[in-house]
Parts: sequence; structure tokens; C-alpha cells
Amino acid sequence: MNHINQYKGKRIHMIGIGGSSMSGLAGMLKDNGYTVTGSDNASSYLTDQLAEKGITVSIGHRAENVEGADLIVFSAAIAPDNPERLHAHELGIPEIERSTLLGQLMEGYSKAINICGTHGKTTTTSMIAEVLLDIGMDPTVHIGGQLDYIGGSTRIGSHETFVVEACEYHGSFWEFHPTIAVVTNIEEDHLDFYKDLEDIYQSFAKFCRLLPRNGSFIGNGNDPLVRRLMREQICQTISFGLTADCQWAPYNLTYDSHGCADFDVAFKGKPLTHIHLAIPGEFNVMHALATMAACVAAGADPASVATSLEHFTAPHRRFEHTGDVCGVALYTDYGHNPAEMNSALQNAVMQPHNRIWAVMQPHTYSRVKTLFNDYIHCCDLADEILITDIFAAREKDPGDIHATMLVDAIAKTGQHVHYTPAFDDAERYLREHWAPGDLVITMSCGDIHLLNAQIQKHGDHYVFPD
Repeated sequence: MNHINQYKGKRIHMIGIGGSSMSGLAGMLKDNGYTVTGSDNASSYLTDQLAEKGITVSIGHRAENVEGADLIVFSAAIAPDNPERLHAHELGIPEIERSTLLGQLMEGYSKAINICGTHGKTTTTSMIAEVLLDIGMDPTVHIGGQLDYIGGSTRIGSHETFVVEACEYHGSFWEFHPTIAVVTNIEEDHLDFYKDLEDIYQSFAKFCRLLPRNGSFIGNGNDPLVRRLMREQICQTISFGLTADCQWAPYNLTYDSHGCADFDVAFKGKPLTHIHLAIPGEFNVMHALATMAACVAAGADPASVATSLEHFTAPHRRFEHTGDVCGVALYTDYGHNPAEMNSALQNAVMQPHNRIWAVMQPHTYSRVKTLFNDYIHCCDLADEILITDIFAAREKDPGDIHATMLVDAIAKTGQHVHYTPAFDDAERYLREHWAPGDLVITMSCGDIHLLNAQIQKHGDHYVFPD
């Protein structure tokens, strides 16, 4: 197998370089002395950031982009018939998949903390990274999101501690080398790749078998499949959760007027420290408990972890308040499956508001088809629902699923739902119907956050031309 260490000082070409993980890896390679180029279908703030670092990014996939490259890195979203992959094969240029590269970069770290799960990976990874940085452990970091605290999605630190978001899609995390694994939950998702929930479970089980005997498995004790997985481990197991039967648990849990939690943190029933979070929601309590468990397993002091957590602010697009227009609070969230969008709306309900407007951009045709019934009720907490066209991402339109099918199904439940196919349609409908004191939250891991930017650019007094 090709190994990245064989190509020190040589040119690495990355197909799909604008993705959150790929762009971060590009930065890591550049910082480690590799010459990096890449291509992507569209320009974005991530490709702009890469250009500022001196990385040449071509917009559009063209065969000639790979000429002169020594190694090709591609993401799971890049099909074998991509013109750049085809030409690289013709030229005999070796290639490796993104997850293989990340696994190779992780080799040799004594504390390789891998955070996986259907939901909550990015926030938990960000929390752990920020805490370990605060307490002086100098971690190397790779996150599937943008965290201001580290100036992006990656950070090069010492060769002892590596904190990484470990994604289950296409079995990517099977390529990793964890010594500490955090499992936040196991639920249905990515059913374009997995057959069913049991298949997903077995994927997590395969990943956890990578842990050494002296490693640590840290799992959500309130998730039945995680508890099942915990029973199969040969290494140390540590549970976290909201109930007293979990080893790490909150006591005297209360929430302030913005939904931010205040609680004592106990291990095996013994209170050790106290936390007041600056971010809202019950699921962020879970993220904080997972962070406490992982950081203590890595050698941190609980009180120091708590102090850092009190100052944590979420990474971008995780219930992010982007601004206010016309007296309406605008939020965006990366949630892209029904459970995540419901969690985002739970946070919205905790904020001061009159009506809540949920703007959903369904993500991928396969996800909408396989989780269709879950989508129907994921926005129940909203007063008004707007649905845009499906964001295709890596997929081609199969012709048998459309956003209007989701709109019709939701309408039959009595919810107020509206089809607004494009961003202009959504903005027009919002401006014609919202009122001061309302709250708008846009949700998807597609490009729905650009709707927030569009509305804010237009400002308070914008009127659509006739």
C-alpha cells in the first residue's frame, strides 16, 4: 500500500479538496512540507482559505489537473469515473482514499482519541480538542467542521495526542488507529451504504476492535446499542450519560433562560467538579460528559476540564446564531438527518422567540427516501416549516423522490409547511410573513447556511424586485 510518508516533499493532488475533512487534511499536509494542489466542483470559503495558504485549487474536475502529481487523494464522494481519477490511472499515478490518509497520519500517537457516532461527533471532538489545548497537552486535531479556537478544522501539535472526528460513512473509521474511542450514539443513517441498523452496528463494532487491550472505550450509557457494544470490548470501558447508572453523570442539573446547563459532574456517584455551559441543550450536556470522560482517560484533571468547558462555544454551523434581520434572530445548524434537526429545534425552543421558522434543506435523495417517515415529524417543534429542493451532494437524481413529496406528507399531519425550492423563494416567503421576535433556523449539511448570509447581506429594508 502507498504510504504518505513516501511522498515527503512531493506533490499531492486532492480531488474534492473543498470538503470539510479534505480541506483540513490539505492544510495538514502543507504544514508538514508537502506540495499540495486540489480540485473541487465549486469555490467556497474553504477553497478560498486554502488559496490563502498557497495551495492551488482548480474549480472543476478536469483530467489535466492531475498531470505532474506524485500521489492522488480522493474522498468517498469522488466516483471512479471522475475524469481526474481516470486520467491518474492512465498515467499510473498512485491514489489513496481520504480516510486511509487520515489513518496514516494518526499512526504512532500514544493517545489517539477517536470520536464517532451518528450524531454529535463534531461538537464533542471540538470540545475535547479545546480542553486538551487549554490544559497544555498540545494535541494534533482533525475536525469535520470549523472551530475558531484552532483557526479552522485542523491543528498540528505534538506527536503524542491526536484528536480526530471518526466518521462511519463508507467505513472510513476502519482505517484509523484509536487508543481511546468515544461513541456518542448508534442510529440509522447513511442507508445508501449500510443495509440496516444492524449493519451500522457491526461497522462500529469493527472499528472498536481496533482498540488495543490497554485502550479505553467511552460510550453513551443511555444508548442501547452503545451499551451492547460496550459489553463486547476487551479493553477498559467507561460510560457517560444522564442517568445515575452511568459512570460519568450530571447531578443537580438545571438550565438557565437560554437553555444552558448548570450541573455537578460525578464519577461513580461521587461529585468531582461543577460546570456551567455557555451553549444550550441537553445533548450538549452529553457532549460535555463525553469530553470529561475522554480527557480524564487521557490524563487530565477533572477540575481543569470543567474550567475549559465553561468557556466553550460551538463550532460553526452547530446551532450558530449568525445575526438578526428585521428583529428576527437567524440561526443555522449542520443537522442533516431527522434526529439532528429535531435536536437543533429543541435548542431553538429554549431561546427567546415568538414563532419558530424551520427552513429545511433535505440532504441527499437516498437519505430522504430511507428516512422519509422520520422527516415528516422532525420539525414538529417549529411553528412554520419551509422546505427547499433536495441537496444532491454526491448523488444523481433518481427521479423517484422530490422535496414536494415531503411537503405533501408533512402537510397531511396538519403542520404549516411551504415549498420554497430556491433560496430566493425561501427569503421572499420569510420576509413576507415573519415578524419581529421570530426565530429562523436553517438546517442541512448542504449549503443552506448561505441563505443566512444572503438574508443578512440584504439587510433590514430589502424588497424583492417585481
